[in-house]
Amino acid sequence: MESSRWGIIYCPKQGAGRSQKRWEHIQELLDARGVEYDFVQSEGPESVERLTRMLCQNGYETLIIMGGDSALNRALNGLLAMGDAGRERVALGVIPNGRGNDYATFWGFDEKDDEQTINWLHRRRLRSVDVGLLQSGDEQPHQRYFLNCVNVGLVANIMKLKYKTRRIFGLSALSYFASMFLLLFQRMETRMKLQINEEAIERKLMTVCVGNARGYGQTPSAVPYNGMLDISVVSHPEVSQLFEGLWMLFTGKFLNHKNVRAYRSSRPIHFLNIKNATVSADGMVLPAFKEKLHVSLLPEHIQFIIPS
Repeated sequence: MESSRWGIIYCPKQGAGRSQKRWEHIQELLDARGVEYDFVQSEGPESVERLTRMLCQNGYETLIIMGGDSALNRALNGLLAMGDAGRERVALGVIPNGRGNDYATFWGFDEKDDEQTINWLHRRRLRSVDVGLLQSGDEQPHQRYFLNCVNVGLVANIMKLKYKTRRIFGLSALSYFASMFLLLFQRMETRMKLQINEEAIERKLMTVCVGNARGYGQTPSAVPYNGMLDISVVSHPEVSQLFEGLWMLFTGKFLNHKNVRAYRSSRPIHFLNIKNATVSADGMVLPAFKEKLHVSLLPEHIQFIIPS
């Protein structure tokens, strides 16, 4: 097989009727540019890691994920499971096609402009990007790589509730309203103990975000190529402050909220006790991480296709 041939993993949006038509349009754009490619369609979120490993083992050097943040996360973990030889040989790219496309949006990829996306991917401009690593401190350790962010606490809980309500209401806006309604009955704070640089923090916190990139607006100054992690620590919420924080989140002013403390670190972040708070990475809930977490950074760890 020629090394220039792309391997594409197509992750359809669940419940989205136009997804197949969009994929057909992308095929037309690829064919018009003479791109040689093979594609596989994921049977579900859990299959993406397996399909990534399969394509890497078959010699593909360009791996394109047509999906959202969680699909990209699964592909990243499948790629890094192949060891150093895989990550040094394979370039990862994305065609945004998810309910959360924060990492793709950071680079300027627009789900509404497929022609531009295919043009950029075709030019194959590569950049070495940082990768985050989340490790548990349990007797049976777990680890997970991430590109965008790790959330501990309320924001991760929103993700968890969203997946629960999605099973009932599907992908409609009703599922998001239902998750926000259920949120009112959730515990807003968790007593956590963590270490950031030289500072030890032990108190009730609403949510903590460790961002390698924008972190869904919680770490808006983070960039995945400076060897640093940005951290936002949010505490002492009241209902009025919660809605104020949501408004500042959507308007890019989150770090100006009086209950947000911002940090930046090149060293690992240690969560010494999270009291079973919900944990998510790149929007995907991780039930394996329960008590202790360690978040670190692997500088310039993979090759990513960026806009030209």
